[in-house]
Amino acid sequence: MPAEAPPAGAPAARTTAGEDAAAPLAPAARLLPSLAAVYRAQLSRARVARIPLLFVATFQSVGIMILMRGVVDGGSEARAVVAGSAVLVVAFVALNLLAQYFGQLRATGGLDHYATLPVPPAAVVLGAAGAYASFTVPGTVVTAVAGAVLFGLPLGNLWLLAAVVPLAGAALSGLGAALGLLAPRQELATLLGQLGMSAALLLGVLPAERMPQPIGWARDLLPSTYGVEALARAFDPHPDWAAVALDLAVCGAVGVLSLAVATWAYRRASVR
Repeated sequence: MPAEAPPAGAPAARTTAGEDAAAPLAPAARLLPSLAAVYRAQLSRARVARIPLLFVATFQSVGIMILMRGVVDGGSEARAVVAGSAVLVVAFVALNLLAQYFGQLRATGGLDHYATLPVPPAAVVLGAAGAYASFTVPGTVVTAVAGAVLFGLPLGNLWLLAAVVPLAGAALSGLGAALGLLAPRQELATLLGQLGMSAALLLGVLPAERMPQPIGWARDLLPSTYGVEALARAFDPHPDWAAVALDLAVCGAVGVLSLAVATWAYRRASVR
């Protein structure tokens, strides 16, 4: 016998297939578009809020070179002073300020905002690090040119800044982000950022040959050291390009490692 039709007005019975069907999820955000979006947002924010600090970092580095001019005449020591002062601008912004920024985000709950965005954690860390590193380019160029003129160094190989700034910036930004995210308190993140910048100042600007051996070992552990060494070689009349490439390769490897640690620290902090 044919099945009886349901009474008029009665709700239609659900099918098992309808009960099991689920709405498809939106595709996961890809890394590169997410990275570009975070980078643009962070660069816009940094451009508004950090320009005065960039002037401070540049004037600080130029002032250090002027002071060292009375102590260092030329040669390898002058190249070390100029290269270290130029990379110090990167350390001031990418290490010190980024440590403070992520420390503030963690203390004020700002990480919760990023956690709600459909972006991978790596995009947040890399976007912020890239924006802060890019922000240092004008000050680094001004410092390097001013130092070369002050100490009578050749300007022909300053194109190497195009490699030194992003690689040293990646290494120092990753370190700064990791310090800010791992510090249990905002004040401690600020302190660690200041100490990191001071280490870049003392170990990067002062000529290596004048340092005691234990201090030289500490200098080898600082991520920015290899960027300083590569830039210092560029001021040589006949640079050793193989040594420059090796220094840049080490700086790049340290940058990848520090950004990976910063990404892990972001995941750890965002779930607490």
